[in-house]
Amino acid sequence: MIELCFTFFLGLLLGSFYNVVGLRVPKGESIVAPRSRCPSCKRTLTAFELIPVVSYVLQKGKCRACSARISFVYPFVELSTAILFALAPFFVGWSAELAVSWTLISLFMIIFVSDVHYMIIPNRILLCFAPLLFVERIWLAPLTPWWDSLLGSVVGFMMLFLIAFVSKGGMGGGDIKLFALIGLVLGVKLTVLAFFLSTFVGTIFGLLGMMAGRVKRGEPMPFGPAIVVGTLIAYFFGETIIDFYVKVIM
Repeated sequence: MIELCFTFFLGLLLGSFYNVVGLRVPKGESIVAPRSRCPSCKRTLTAFELIPVVSYVLQKGKCRACSARISFVYPFVELSTAILFALAPFFVGWSAELAVSWTLISLFMIIFVSDVHYMIIPNRILLCFAPLLFVERIWLAPLTPWWDSLLGSVVGFMMLFLIAFVSKGGMGGGDIKLFALIGLVLGVKLTVLAFFLSTFVGTIFGLLGMMAGRVKRGEPMPFGPAIVVGTLIAYFFGETIIDFYVKVIM
């Protein structure tokens, strides 16, 4: 219980940091300085205003100085990171695989922020996480067989690359490189499942967005959030989904 509480609060703190990374890296800004400011009035925020989730609730989602709306993405990412960090041990246990889980979740939270705000998956973020995930997956918690990771990376890259080639730009370069990393972590079978789940989730997001008037037909929308949701479902529940399909559907 103590470990889960610590993990949850660690996730809250990291989620706050991932917001900063996801917002600043695409703009080429430092993630260290300057201190966090209100995007509207540019006032430097106090420590009280930077408490993950709590500050947003106490301030009713508004800046204390100018009353400008604070994006709901901030508390959403903080709370999502905390929940996912705390739930991961239930799915993979307190094992070496947990390091892979937390690293993957961290990557996804940063990507979620950057793609929602700028529709960009920064190369710098992918290049930062690539060697870490490679070491974790190949040496710390390898798949069986070990080469499934390498083949999965190739399959993940080629699937989206071919789609981008055939559709002449229908898939962003960041999405293509991201799926190469996803393939490294999940292996071939779960990577293919992650792609189909991401496409399904993206379709649902698009339909809901059009119904709410936030997305217009024919206009591009960020695919990153759908990849995050679809891949996490495949990562944590993929084997169960495949077993169910084979036993019940086929």
